Amino acid sequence: MATPIIAIDRLCKRYPLPDDKKQTFLAVNEVSLSIDAGEIFGILGPNGAGKTTTLEMLEGLNDIDSGTATIDGIDVGSSPFKIKEIIGVQLQANEYFDNLSLEELLVLFAALYNRSVDSGELLDKVNLRDKAKAKPDNLSGGQKQRFSIACALVNSPKVLFLDEPTTGLDPQAKRNLWDLVRELNAAGMTIVLTTHNMEEAEVLCQRIAIMDHGELIAQGTPQELIHAHAPEPPAAPMHGNLEDVFLVLTGHELRE
Repeated sequence: MATPIIAIDRLCKRYPLPDDKKQTFLAVNEVSLSIDAGEIFGILGPNGAGKTTTLEMLEGLNDIDSGTATIDGIDVGSSPFKIKEIIGVQLQANEYFDNLSLEELLVLFAALYNRSVDSGELLDKVNLRDKAKAKPDNLSGGQKQRFSIACALVNSPKVLFLDEPTTGLDPQAKRNLWDLVRELNAAGMTIVLTTHNMEEAEVLCQRIAIMDHGELIAQGTPQELIHAHAPEPPAAPMHGNLEDVFLVLTGHELRE
């Protein structure tokens, strides 16, 4: 039986209402789930569903208002710095030092963890060895995404968090990044990702959680969700797909 590496119990995050700072709303409302070691786990939801806020709490980037979260047995709320030692975080947007090359940046980021790294080996993992001397501004969109993953790998994390990793990429760059995610997972890394791309979730993720209005409204394997919520979509010969599940559960159309 798989061992959970992430356990979340009734996780909550409140923010002030834009029009009345004295009142609050629940951006994440008592979300509970577990993620197995060695799993690719997807969190889906429309904009404002709370998925990125959930990731930020797990990463120690946002305070937990109530509930608990543990990663590899470490309590996120009480030990955020220990958590940062065992996770890698690839964000949607990254700002780099303009005058440093890719290999120099990797050495710098590793030093923040008191580590030394073989920058060439890391660049090999993301298929950017030939760009070692290049500056980030000289990379294509897909190359920048892969380099941001290389940066997230400098501390050899047990868990890698990816927030909408293929947004804005062309089809080939998207497939290349999917291959990279599969390779990292095959080597034993647990990967948690958010995405608006239903094909991406269906292809990559062993299990999926769907959020809406801060709440967890469904979870399971892609096929379990399809058979439960979209078995017979209109004008489809067999059954629906994960996008149909998303629309049935949230009522939101997808916007890239």
